[in-house]
Amino acid sequence: MMLVLLLLIYTSQHALAVVVEMNAGEMSVLLPCQFSGFIPDDPTVMWTRNDLVPKSVHVQHKEGDDFQGQNQRYRGRTKMRPDALDTSDFSLTLRKPEMTDSGNYTCSISGGRGERTLEDVELQIKDQQVEVKVVEGSDSVILPCKTKHDLPEDTRVEWTRSNPELMLVHIYPHKSDQRKKQDGLYRDRTAVNKDLLRTGDLSLTLKHPTERDSGGYICTIYRDKDILRQKVVLQVKGWFPPWATALLVLLVLFVVSGGLLFHFRHYFMSVYKVEVDSGVESVLLPCKTVAHLPEDVKVEWMDSDDKKVHVYQSSSDHSDEKHQVYRNRTEMKRNLLRTGDLSLTLKHPTNEDNSTYTCTVYNREGNILLKKDVLLAVRVPQVEVDSGVESVQLPLKTTLHLPEDAKIEWKDSDDDHLHVYEKRFDQLEQQDQVYKDRTKMNEDLLRTGDLSLTLKHPTDGDNRTYTCTVYSKEGNILLRKKLELKVKGRVQVQDQTGDIRNRSSSIDPTPLMADQSV
Repeated sequence: MMLVLLLLIYTSQHALAVVVEMNAGEMSVLLPCQFSGFIPDDPTVMWTRNDLVPKSVHVQHKEGDDFQGQNQRYRGRTKMRPDALDTSDFSLTLRKPEMTDSGNYTCSISGGRGERTLEDVELQIKDQQVEVKVVEGSDSVILPCKTKHDLPEDTRVEWTRSNPELMLVHIYPHKSDQRKKQDGLYRDRTAVNKDLLRTGDLSLTLKHPTERDSGGYICTIYRDKDILRQKVVLQVKGWFPPWATALLVLLVLFVVSGGLLFHFRHYFMSVYKVEVDSGVESVLLPCKTVAHLPEDVKVEWMDSDDKKVHVYQSSSDHSDEKHQVYRNRTEMKRNLLRTGDLSLTLKHPTNEDNSTYTCTVYNREGNILLKKDVLLAVRVPQVEVDSGVESVQLPLKTTLHLPEDAKIEWKDSDDDHLHVYEKRFDQLEQQDQVYKDRTKMNEDLLRTGDLSLTLKHPTDGDNRTYTCTVYSKEGNILLRKKLELKVKGRVQVQDQTGDIRNRSSSIDPTPLMADQSV
C-alpha cells in the first residue's frame, strides 16, 4: 500500500509539472515560476535539478545572485530578474539550450526554517525542425505545427519570426486588441484552423509567399502554465529552378550579341525603360508585385532629383506632399494594395520629365519592402526644313474634345510667345516681336483638333524647341507637346557653266574667298 501511495504521489506531481518544449539552437528558453504567497524576511530562491551533482542550477538571495555552488554546465547561462523578490516572478532564463538540458527542474523558496517547492518544470529540448519549401507566386504555404496535448479553451498560440528582427506573425485567439500587435508585413496574410483546440493542429497558412518570407518561424503554445514550442524553416524559391537559371544565363550570353536583348530588356535590366513621344496624353510608369501588401504601407514615387512625384499612404493619395512640378499630373490605380499594381500615370509628359523614377514601398516601421526603378525617355519630334522656304508647319493634332473656352499657347525655348489663341480668337498682342505677322493657326481648330502652327519665312535663327500647351478655363493643362525645329542653311555655289545654284547645307553659309575654286 505504501509503495502504491508513493507511486501515485510521484505520478501526480509529474502530471502537474509545467512542460516547456524548445528546439535546440534557440537563443534562450524561459522556465516559468510565479509565486503569490508570503515571502519570508530572509528569502532564498533556488532552481535545482535532482538528477545532477551538484543539483544547483541557480540561486538568488536578497543581496543578489549566488553562483558559488552552481553546477558547471550552467555557468554563465542562467539569469533571473534582478527584482524577482519584489515582483514574485522567479522565472529562470536559460541561454543557448542544448539536448542535455532536457530534464525536470524545481523552483523553490526558503526562509531559513524550511524549503517550499513552488513549481516543477519539465524541459524538453528537441533536436528537430521542419523544413518547408515553396515556389514564389504560389497562392499559399502551410507551416505545420501539431501537438497531442489536450488544449483548453484559454490556450494561446503565437507564431513569431526572429530574423531579421522579432516579428509577430499570427496570434490566436485573433482578437481586435491582439490584431494590432501583428507585424504589418503579415497583415491579412495568415490564418489557422478554426477547430485547432480540438484537433491540436495549429498549422499556419501564409498567403502569397515571397522570397523575403524565407526564414525560421516559431510556433509557441501557451497551455495553462505549459509552454510548447516548435520551429519551422520556410524557404521560398524564385520562379526558376537552378537548371533554368543556368539556362537563362547562357541565353543572356547569346542574346547580348544580338538585337533580341533590346526586345527582352525588361527581363534582364534592373531599370525598366519607357519611351514615348512628346504630346501623348499620359504615360504609364510600371511597378507591379505579386506580394500581398498590408493596409498600412506607404508607396512613394520619386524622380532622380529627389522630388516627390506621388505619395500613397493610409489608403489615400497625399497630394500636398508632391513637388509642384507634378501637381495635378499624377494618379495611381484604385485597389492598388489588393491588386499589387503600383504603376503611376504621368500626364502630359515632355522631355523635361526625362528622369529615373523610383517606386518604393515602406512598411509602417519605415523598412523597405519593394523598390523598382523606371527610366522615362520622352522623345521630341524634329521638323526639318531648308532655309528660304515660304513657311513651315509645326504639326499638332489631337482627338481630345476641347472646350470652347480653352486656351492654346505656343512658346519657344526662351519662353517667348509665338502665338496665343483664347476666347475663340487669336491674341496677337501677346506675341513676341520676333514672331509678329509670321504665325498662323487653322480656323475652327477646337472642333477639328488641328492645333498646328504655321511659321512663315523660317531661318536658322528659328532653330529652337517649341511647346504647345492647351489650358482649361481653370488653368489646368489639357495637352502639352514639344517640337524641335531645324532650319538648314543654303549656300549658293557656281557650276562649271557659270549658273548659280542652291545647295542645302546643315551648317551656316560661309562666304567663299576669291582664290577658292568650287
